[in-house]
Amino acid sequence: MAIAPTWFPARPGTHPDDDTHARDVRLLVVPGLHGSGSDHWQTWLEHRLPGAVRIELGDWGHADLARWAGAIDDALRRHRAAGWVVAAHSFGCLALAHYAARGGRGVQGALMAAPANPDRFALDEAQLNRALPFASTLVASANDPWMSLADARYFAGRWGSQFVDAGEAGHINPATGFGPWPQGQAWVEHHLQRVRQLRPRPERAPAPLRYAF
Repeated sequence: MAIAPTWFPARPGTHPDDDTHARDVRLLVVPGLHGSGSDHWQTWLEHRLPGAVRIELGDWGHADLARWAGAIDDALRRHRAAGWVVAAHSFGCLALAHYAARGGRGVQGALMAAPANPDRFALDEAQLNRALPFASTLVASANDPWMSLADARYFAGRWGSQFVDAGEAGHINPATGFGPWPQGQAWVEHHLQRVRQLRPRPERAPAPLRYAF
């Protein structure tokens, strides 16, 4: 049984661009510890996809699962969309898993790149190990200092994610050459298109009957 996310703060108000993008499936960017700078693939992707939204945190230097998950919930409440796909990186992947495990709603797909090992933050794995209620792609690196490939494969199995071995790609960040990341965009576009196709189509009014006299 899902746990109601009563600990998420509800804040009124919507972003002024929501009228333009409210009927589309949109991207939510969830960075990891210290955020994603101007040279990060998440920022590059955010600028390439109209209507993309980034979670808001005043302090990106303190890894707090509840606060990160609350920021996800806050963004989904503040911005209107027909559906949401998340692009998460590092600690942001753990925050997304925690958000879903606590009963968070509104996400229909995700790209989870280079998740950080919860042991690095002394986190209880029980907060993170439920299957995600949406389709996801987990991309991991063979030489990521934040999580081994074997551990990434384990979490992909626990979360029900499609697992992708990116080879020796480090932490999949600017330091290892991931500013522009066309393949990452392709995975996100795949999830966006899948969610758009799953949306119920509005019923057409029946054509008026024509009678011959």
